[in-house]
Amino acid sequence: MKIRLDINNKAHLQRIKYVLGDYVMSNLAWLTYNIVRFQMGHTSGNYYTLDNYLTSKIVLLGQLIFPLLMMVTYIFSGYYNNVCRKSRVQELLTTMASSVINTLMIFFLALINDVIGVRGTDYEMILILWALLFGFVYLVRAIITNIASRQIKSRKWTFPTLIIGCGSAAMAFVNKLNSRRKSSGYEVKGFVNIPGENPVKGNPLPCYELDELQEVCKRENIWELIVVPSRDDTPQTMNAINHLFALGLPIMISPEYFNKMQTPVSISDIYGEPLVNISRSSMSDSGKNLKRAIDVMVSLVALVVLSPLYAIVSIIIKATSPGPIFYLQERVGLHNKPFNIIKFRSMVENAESSGKPQLTSDNDPRITPFGRFMRKYRIDELPQFWNVLKGEMSIVGPRPERQYYVDQIIKRVPAYALLHQVRPGITSMGMVKYGYAQNVDEMVERVAYDLMYLNNMSLLNDIKILIYTVKIVFTGRGM
Repeated sequence: MKIRLDINNKAHLQRIKYVLGDYVMSNLAWLTYNIVRFQMGHTSGNYYTLDNYLTSKIVLLGQLIFPLLMMVTYIFSGYYNNVCRKSRVQELLTTMASSVINTLMIFFLALINDVIGVRGTDYEMILILWALLFGFVYLVRAIITNIASRQIKSRKWTFPTLIIGCGSAAMAFVNKLNSRRKSSGYEVKGFVNIPGENPVKGNPLPCYELDELQEVCKRENIWELIVVPSRDDTPQTMNAINHLFALGLPIMISPEYFNKMQTPVSISDIYGEPLVNISRSSMSDSGKNLKRAIDVMVSLVALVVLSPLYAIVSIIIKATSPGPIFYLQERVGLHNKPFNIIKFRSMVENAESSGKPQLTSDNDPRITPFGRFMRKYRIDELPQFWNVLKGEMSIVGPRPERQYYVDQIIKRVPAYALLHQVRPGITSMGMVKYGYAQNVDEMVERVAYDLMYLNNMSLLNDIKILIYTVKIVFTGRGM
């Protein structure tokens, strides 16, 4: 009996193929390089035969360690993030860059003592190492990717998809997909009604409502969502899109519609249907992996190093005003999912006893005297390193807001929904350039900075924002 695997299992097997292929080929590349080194006489130590050299302790240890270190580079490069639909060009460039990093790492860790002082020969050995690492690894990657691409184009691999929209534009889009000779991989399972649209009659596929999405996506094992609105009603469409982020799935949209948001992003597929993925930021996969690794390491260090300050602040809060030390408030985070942000309490207990969310002002009587000092130097934000460690926040990213204010901002700036594709931050471009917002109008003004950050996400920009934040903290311009 032949078992037909679903796309989740196929993706899992595909990732295993890439990982095993990289590990095996990295081993072979390093072994081949050691053979070349010996034959060219560029080894330190007295080895009379190749067998004697390859079985020496130092070479065997390198054969064990260096392929594992190479795998760390491959992981951080983001190569394993998306294993089903790979860009050939991106695969080539990523493999080349990873090989350069691994070559330099190996050179400085193991080969620098073998430099003979002849510049041409030394460069030749480094180039040979890079060529072997690149050639061996890329060969297997290209084979695996080519097989997967053929499976998709022949419709043997399909990705369950929902079309957001059920009007004439959505139907025309699906008909165009189905008429293509080579498949793009989309297997349309149904449509989702955008409020205000007129559903096409006689549609053979089901048309769901937005509040059914969670259940439908789980039942149909949905992989992607494609937004195809029939009307240029940006607020209604963006409100629908805001519901989609909570699903944690890729959200694609036509570039013609997306251009109206005035937010530049990359096209996901040149040869198939040109769609824009609005569920991912402009930062590369390698950048995202490094950003998350830095977040975790810095947060761990901060929580340990700042623990004496945490203790002192806790004692002062407890001694100067009644109530708890920490203040938890629900905010909207990554993929539109709520989480509890942690702060040192800077206001009187039950500051929002009316039940309605209230923003603070410069002379807000609810702020305690010590709370005013904490807010001035942003000390109240320090416990959020715990949110970062848990994966709910990043050190740098758009500041999270409460759902009450999110709903109001989206009505005025529909593109605000796009901020939910990244983790919110302890600090942000909006915070350093604008500061605290005292009303919704000021929130809307601050959104422009956060959208600017989203369009230009990079580790370099994160460093710049951190430098500005440190300046604000030490100059006491937090309020």
